[in-house]
Amino acid sequence: MLEFIKLLNYRYQAILNQRTNDIDKITYQQRIDQLILTEAFMRKGLFIKSNTNHPLQISVIGPTQAGKSSIVNVLLDSNLANVSPLAGHTIHPQGYTQPDNLTACNGLQGYFGRFQQMQQDQMPRDRHDCYSLTQINSKSVFLPECVLWDTPDFDSIDSSVYREGVIRAIALADIVILVVSKEKYADQSVWDMMSALEALHQPTLICLNKISEGSEDLLLNSLKEKWQAVRKDNFPEVVSLYYQKNIGLPLWPISNKDLLKKLSKKVDHKKQARYEQELVQKHWSEWLEPVISEQNAAKEWQRLVDQSIKQALENYQRDYLNHPHHYETFQHALAELLALLEIPGLAGFLTGTRKVLTWPIRKMMSLGKKRLHIADSSQELVLLNQIAEHTLIQLIDQLMDKAEEENQRLWWKEVGSLLRRQRNDVLQAFTQAALSYHLDFQQDVEKTAQHLYHKLQEQPLILNSLRATRVTADATAIALTLHMGGIGVHDLVFAPAMLTITTLLTESAIGSYMHKVENDLKQQQLLVVKQRLFEEKLGKVLALLPEQLSSLSHFNITDAQVKSVEQLLTEKRHGLRLL
Repeated sequence: MLEFIKLLNYRYQAILNQRTNDIDKITYQQRIDQLILTEAFMRKGLFIKSNTNHPLQISVIGPTQAGKSSIVNVLLDSNLANVSPLAGHTIHPQGYTQPDNLTACNGLQGYFGRFQQMQQDQMPRDRHDCYSLTQINSKSVFLPECVLWDTPDFDSIDSSVYREGVIRAIALADIVILVVSKEKYADQSVWDMMSALEALHQPTLICLNKISEGSEDLLLNSLKEKWQAVRKDNFPEVVSLYYQKNIGLPLWPISNKDLLKKLSKKVDHKKQARYEQELVQKHWSEWLEPVISEQNAAKEWQRLVDQSIKQALENYQRDYLNHPHHYETFQHALAELLALLEIPGLAGFLTGTRKVLTWPIRKMMSLGKKRLHIADSSQELVLLNQIAEHTLIQLIDQLMDKAEEENQRLWWKEVGSLLRRQRNDVLQAFTQAALSYHLDFQQDVEKTAQHLYHKLQEQPLILNSLRATRVTADATAIALTLHMGGIGVHDLVFAPAMLTITTLLTESAIGSYMHKVENDLKQQQLLVVKQRLFEEKLGKVLALLPEQLSSLSHFNITDAQVKSVEQLLTEKRHGLRLL
């Protein structure tokens, strides 16, 4: 699951850089933030499992100039957190821990991943993939044993460049301290963030900072309303902080000295796996929306390809296999049959003598040369190539039509571009495959002739009729001329001798058998053409085109990948298996 979340995040970020639509950019950025939060929260689960004695993590979060760093200093009873009146002063997650916790924090590097741990005073402002962990030498009366994190704001204009660090620091937290001022507590960004964090089930404390006397009750009521508008859990404790001019810091009420220690008892790491599952399920459908849309486009493309292949086969059957004048393969089988017959006088026709010979033409010349000649004169090959080209033209037109539709226009446009660029290569590969099929299929043609010959041997009267007639010698001469390259296979259909011999066989006792053999040959031919040419050399190649789309512009996540991950959500209800 974790790897899939990372993959989704990577694809969203890559595609976001290619988008020009502002609405898409806003939506995609929101989903990226959700994915970063989810990935970080799942990394926290790994951190908990591998560091059973890790210290409590408390993160101070809030909008710009709410006084987060000041609150950190108050809780630490120090001035380690840098404070500035300027917005966006803190741009890195900065952790503070007691010496006893340093060793237990070693696993934090694994949690932060590509982020580098650096000294607090050495983190550059032009680099945002880093964090600090600073040792404090005294224990605070306000804090339990913990690491206290000062985080950058999440709402300023510049926050987008360091937002990942903010999210990672928030997801790590066992307890969240939300700091808002009377100027910022109503900002939508604050409540969008608190809504996003609900599925993490983090015990929360709200610090209402920089308030003046007499405004507290009004602000508290408003805070509660806004909390209840975005979350279903109980409204948390609120600490009101009044600014002290003499010390330049807010004053933490002594009555709330143990508040964070009490809050720490609500932390339950045993439920971490279930919380991870809830977080994924909360956003799963919206994360997958563009992925499913792409998959539907791919399914529609497969439907168009299948439809085109089906139409191509129908055209092949209509214009070749079932065409009364174009179907030449069985005529070739008859020519092969004549070559097998022992016909008296045939030797005289060839040599000028009257000696009776058996005339096996295939031994007279090389098999390879004969087959190449037959392929060169094949009407079938011409038709197959025409069908393939027509199929691609139709598909390109359909892709152009799809690119005009609203849904997945870019996907259809780029698939169309791929097909146009590869069209000649696809046709060339098809032509070579068609030639190879045609040469190989001559073996089936010869087998058909053998079957007919053996059937004729069972009918001596028919066999003798063939031998006795003058037309038989003429037909044999045509068969010989065919093999020598003087006539094309399709010309046999119209040769008078072949018409006569075909009629004789059709009207004879083996007529029904001959029709059966011809039909069997057609069915075998259709099956081979379907599998070797239309499915293998067109269907598969075309169906795989979407896999060549750039992952910088498209998700390219298959239905099988999604289903395998979704299975993890249903198989283990108490938590997720991390891949």
